[in-house]
Amino acid sequence: MAYEEFLADRIRQLLKEKQVTFTELKMMGGLCFKVDNKMLCGIHTDKKFGDSLLMARIGETAYANEINNTHCLPMDFTGRPMRGYIFVTPGGFDTEVDLSRYLDLCLDFNPLAKPSKPRKKHK
Repeated sequence: MAYEEFLADRIRQLLKEKQVTFTELKMMGGLCFKVDNKMLCGIHTDKKFGDSLLMARIGETAYANEINNTHCLPMDFTGRPMRGYIFVTPGGFDTEVDLSRYLDLCLDFNPLAKPSKPRKKHK
C-alpha cells in the first residue's frame, strides 16, 4: 500500500502557506519531505496499523512532551525507536490546525538537525 496522496497534498499546501522551500523524496513506499537537505517529516504506511502515519522529526526535547500524546508513537522501524522522531496516527492530524502544529514542531527543530551523511556513489 502506497502512502496517502491526500495527506501529501495537505502537507505540501501547509508548507507552501508557511513559505517553506522543500523537496520530496519517495522512499520504501513512503514519502519524505526535506528542508535544507534534512528530513523534516514524511508519510509512512504502517502494515501493523493499516493506515498512513505522519513521520515527524521533532528532536528529543519536543519528543519528551509529545510521546505522551495518545496519537503519538515511537518511530520504530528496526525494533529500536529512533531518537527525536515520532509517528502520529491519523487522529492526531485530522484537522489542518493539528497537522500544522506538527509541521511547526518539525520546522522548529530543522535548523538544529544534523544532515544525513552523503552516500558514496558506487562506480
